[in-house]
Amino acid sequence: MVAPGIVIAAPASGSGKTTVATGLIGALRAAGHRVAPFKVGPDYVDPGYHTLAAGRPGRNLDPVLAGEHRIGPLYAHGSTGCDVAVVEGVMGLFDGRSGGGASGPGHGSTAHVAALLGAPVILVVDARGQARSIAALLHGFATFDPSVRLAGVVLNRVGSARHEEILRDACADAGLTVLGALPRHRELAVPSRHLGLVTAVEHGTAATCAVTAMTDLVAQHLDLAAVRALAATTVTTAAWNPADVVGQAATNRPVVAVAGGGAFTFGYAEHVELLAAAGAQVVTVDPLHDKALPEHTRGLVLPGGFPEEHAAALADNTGLLHAVRALAETGAPVHAECGGLLYLARELEGHRLAAVLDAVGEFSPRLTLGYREAVALSDSALHRAGERVSGHEFHRTVVRPAAGAAKAWGWSGSTEGYVQAGVHASYLHTHPAGAPKAVARFVAACAR
Repeated sequence: MVAPGIVIAAPASGSGKTTVATGLIGALRAAGHRVAPFKVGPDYVDPGYHTLAAGRPGRNLDPVLAGEHRIGPLYAHGSTGCDVAVVEGVMGLFDGRSGGGASGPGHGSTAHVAALLGAPVILVVDARGQARSIAALLHGFATFDPSVRLAGVVLNRVGSARHEEILRDACADAGLTVLGALPRHRELAVPSRHLGLVTAVEHGTAATCAVTAMTDLVAQHLDLAAVRALAATTVTTAAWNPADVVGQAATNRPVVAVAGGGAFTFGYAEHVELLAAAGAQVVTVDPLHDKALPEHTRGLVLPGGFPEEHAAALADNTGLLHAVRALAETGAPVHAECGGLLYLARELEGHRLAAVLDAVGEFSPRLTLGYREAVALSDSALHRAGERVSGHEFHRTVVRPAAGAAKAWGWSGSTEGYVQAGVHASYLHTHPAGAPKAVARFVAACAR
């Protein structure tokens, strides 16, 4: 039985989705529910807060990176053993990937995922500066797309009891139920930086306190029973199973180290699951603290994160830097994405790093953000030249040169990334569930 779910959306970014979604996850858990947390899109930060609130991994549902046919199975997989799921949306309800063809306007949007799940949507509206006009806004969102069922409203940042009364009357005129009204609050803010919120791992105790405050706020001001009663889904497909998509597993169980800790937080739960299903013994290594790679390491995964925020500490850990360079020099498979690419560079903002790649990383005044349809330009431990993937870039750094002699990816007339012996390093984030054979190939290379 697939757990019923509820989708938390908003008219626009900054409306309070994360506060409501995280608080709802925590409040439902405190009420005795087993809650499966999800985030629409490629976001890595919000799932960290969801994980704290739920006590189980936050997962992503991204039709662009994973394929829309996998959304139902991934949802079923992530909600196994749970009795309710909370799905936090991305941007505004109908905001997705724009463009023609199969990826038309709204592809990958919250509305798209809600329709794929057959789950009702609760709209979080920032009520500052609004009174009866909220009825017109709600009418538009409720009628814009008949495939999306808008089931209720959460009023956020309500100024007074009188303000709430006017807003509730307006919502009733629009035919929508108000499931809660949150007063204006300041204590819930978590720090931000050049790429958004500081991750839950880095924020530490303060992140736990913020999640507790969100949980308490939602528990006090939302009708949890009404929200729980709304939860539903039309997903009937079998749960995604990593063992079904990787083929034959390596029998000699190679040790694969996966970087974690405060500097490397951008990863998907399904990645580790796929590595294990392909036969790897997965061991976490923290480049901020661990002085060496795990014993008998045969391969290394360096996911994204914020190494630029920890460059001095990473540079000081010379023992691990030497171990990573020595591993790469043996030709062992090394898979590095975004922050991982920076870690392999010779230098990052003046700090000496692993020097696996003859490249220098530095901050850029421009944010690079967006989905990419990429083609592999070189054979590697993960991909064969000519293979195509959907990926995502999200960084405010650059490496110079942008590509090595053997380039990792090409798209839109540009080339990017490094393929060097067993190393595959680039800025492109991919969702492993969208390319499971690449994970299997990586583990097989580690096993040789």
